[in-house]
Formats: sequence, structure tokens, C-alpha cells
Amino acid sequence: MVSESRSTRIADRIKRELTLLFLHEISDPRLAGINITSVEVDRELAYANIYISALDGDERKSEIMYALKKAGGFIRSQLAHSISHLRTFPSIRFYWDPIPERVDRIDQILAELDEEEGIIDSDE
Repeated sequence: MVSESRSTRIADRIKRELTLLFLHEISDPRLAGINITSVEVDRELAYANIYISALDGDERKSEIMYALKKAGGFIRSQLAHSISHLRTFPSIRFYWDPIPERVDRIDQILAELDEEEGIIDSDE
């Protein structure tokens, strides 16, 4: 078992390397425009949970998750190669992160409320 700070450092390193991997080595068009929102590594270093979102949101969720599942072995081996100071590399699991879409929806609601407030103030 590793300390929480080491687990966090490893997660940050995985996120950085994964970003580079998506930018330079993975050319699958299904994975275009994805964002890595966070990476969490458990204290046993058994699993790395990688949270993904996309610019176009839920529209391509199933396509992106399928492509990540198919490329999972390649991604893990590339990460293990670039982060070589670990005795064993954690298994990676991809999850869809709905938070960016929720934030956009909240922003829309707040903008609508501001508009309504402006309309009400101008009527008085």
C-alpha cells in the first residue's frame, strides 16, 4: 500500500502521459475531442480510474467508451512503458464523467434566470 500523496502523484503522472498519448500516438477518430477530467489511483496501485468527457457531450458517449475499451490494452502498455518506475502498472478503467454537461446545463439555467430577471426589472 502506498501513501495517499504518492497515489496522487502517480495519478497526476498518468493523466499527463495519457494526454500526450491522445495528442500524439492515438489516431482513432472516435477519440477526437475527448478530455481527461480526472484520474484516481487506489492505494494498492491495482486500478487507475480514468474519467473522460467530450466536447459534444453525451452524443458520442457510447462510441467513445467502446473505442476506449478496444484500445485499453494498447493504452495501458504505452502508459506502463512511459511510467517505468512502477513495479506493476495498475489496470485502467474508463468512466464517463457527466459533470461538464451538468455544468453547461446549470450555466444555461442561470443565463435564462438572468434574462428573466432583466425582463422583470424592465417591466417595473
